[in-house]
Amino acid sequence: MTQFTPVEITLSVILLASLLIQLIYYWILFSKLAFLRKPSPATTEQLPISVVMASRNEYHHLKKNLPALLEQKYPDFEVVVVNHASDDETADYLKEMQNSYPQLKVVTIERDLNFFHGKKFPLSIGIKSAAHEILLLTDADCKPASPYWIDRMASNYNDQTEVLLGYGPYVKEKGFLNRLIRYDTFLVALQYLSYALAGKPYMGVGRNLSYRKSLFLKNKGFIAHYSVASGDDDLFIREVARKGNTRVELSPEAFVYSEPKHLFSEWLRQKRRHLTTGKKYKPKYKFLLGTFSLSLGIYYLSLVILLAVTAKPILLYVVLGSVLLRFISRLIIHKKVLDRLQEKQLLLFSLLWEPIHMLLLLGVGFLGLFTKTTQWK
Repeated sequence: MTQFTPVEITLSVILLASLLIQLIYYWILFSKLAFLRKPSPATTEQLPISVVMASRNEYHHLKKNLPALLEQKYPDFEVVVVNHASDDETADYLKEMQNSYPQLKVVTIERDLNFFHGKKFPLSIGIKSAAHEILLLTDADCKPASPYWIDRMASNYNDQTEVLLGYGPYVKEKGFLNRLIRYDTFLVALQYLSYALAGKPYMGVGRNLSYRKSLFLKNKGFIAHYSVASGDDDLFIREVARKGNTRVELSPEAFVYSEPKHLFSEWLRQKRRHLTTGKKYKPKYKFLLGTFSLSLGIYYLSLVILLAVTAKPILLYVVLGSVLLRFISRLIIHKKVLDRLQEKQLLLFSLLWEPIHMLLLLGVGFLGLFTKTTQWK
């Protein structure tokens, strides 16, 4: 009869327990996104829409992306651009565009109010200047995937809808960094969209986000977290989104693509800034998100240690079985979600590079303890 040491027994129990937690997340939570059936539109009424963005020294991005917003196929909308103390050619370009597009509204902030962090102040000014109740938020470096972005997003609004979460992928380019950025974006979307579909919305992405102006004003906008550079999307959504008032729009025509970072250091700074907002999440979401990440780390750690301390065939079968079961689960869920998000080329990358990504995020979080995030520029 095979005798197991206390260390082998302990490691095996930890391995299987962490595997069970991972499978629960994949098959109970993430499966909601993977196997989501296309929902029916909430309304056929084409409500007036205000698209709002804050811009600072974004002349080149505006020149490239603004026409795609102004030429949306929708009967009643405006585009509000807040020019926040730009010293490039932004003002001249926006004035030129106003001559051709009457639906373009420009709000200018002449001086930089450096006691405000991030883009929350200019975005608030843009929201308050918006003429319509339904707001669509995006950024200057973003472009809708189709001329029907507004139409697809607006179709989700009925009397109950107050918050609408969209998907904001990054443009596909060559190179490892681009795959890493798109993979990271997929993992973030896998979580926040799955939680929203489970009736527990906790964040959105400011590149493609919508809510009611009255909801923003009633909750005093971003005042509760002005001191945090990021959070105009996740920290605000965590305050106002509920099971009954939140919908998700995932048609490819409603995606909004962003330009990815081209330097690894730039992406790390961006990621660190985004991770700082996690400290402001509600305890239950800290627990749920933390449990998934912690169980993943424990799974890999116990797997490596168990392989290092034992050569017993039965334990090696346990390890192999756990790896195979988890791999199959991830393969099924990832393939379904990546197909839905138009990122099927990332399937192999998503299955093989998970440990590296996990270590990178651990390193970014560790560095965040010793560095301060910068203001929006």
